[in-house]
Amino acid sequence: MKKIFLFVCLSIISGNAFSQKSKALAKKTTSITAFPKVDNLQVEVKNGNFQISISEKGKNTTAFIVKVADATFAPKDCKLRSFMADGIKLYLLTWTENNMVKSGQKTEDKTLVYNTIYELSSKKQVYSNCQVTNHISERVSLGGTAASETQEKIRREGFEFVLNADGSITHKSKNQQTIFVYDKDKMEFKKN
Repeated sequence: MKKIFLFVCLSIISGNAFSQKSKALAKKTTSITAFPKVDNLQVEVKNGNFQISISEKGKNTTAFIVKVADATFAPKDCKLRSFMADGIKLYLLTWTENNMVKSGQKTEDKTLVYNTIYELSSKKQVYSNCQVTNHISERVSLGGTAASETQEKIRREGFEFVLNADGSITHKSKNQQTIFVYDKDKMEFKKN
């Protein structure tokens, strides 16, 4: 009787240990890009355009078309904020785009950071900047042999954008730094 009891207990324990466990169902996540809203401005993709809509009394009356957007357009880190420059309220729109291009032995991963500034009273874009960082990875053959190595390069184009506390803008690159201040009469940023 003891042998039967031990045999049953052992078979139950080993059956539980070696049986297949059910896999947890993977949750389906959708990445919906949330666009910012400041004051009466709303950033959105509408009718094939990436735009800033101005709403008055709950209705969209006007829109700044930032750029034409296709089906693959997916901005990341989209931010909209207001600031004062030379006594005028301006709005800074910042967003990032990533582009991956693979071709044979070469892979390019481009990160584009856009900064645009708008003046709401004149409904005008007063400043625009694009900074590109290109990470290139390439397989290179070594001198006619079957051996190869992966070479990586990083190329930067454009200027790094910095908005200062006083409303001025600083452009930075590896070799230079330039400060721009807002001229409310000409409605543009000019070198300081």
